[in-house]
Amino acid sequence: MDPGAHDDAMKNELRILRAERGWSQGDLAGKLGVSRQTVNALETGKYDPSLPLAFKIARLFGKRIEDVFDDDGRV
Repeated sequence: MDPGAHDDAMKNELRILRAERGWSQGDLAGKLGVSRQTVNALETGKYDPSLPLAFKIARLFGKRIEDVFDDDGRV
């Protein structure tokens, strides 16, 4: 099993940020260099991004990682 994939994935603002820009999942996937399925899994909380991907997402939206992703206080 992929270590990033689990049932308690971080909550995130990805769908909202994407929608604010009028981007489809495919548009966002292209900008990030990932598949549309990866974007869908991130948005639905089925998958946590790698740290490099989280930074790439945050930079794309001009946000800090913690403004895009919420780990819900996990340690």
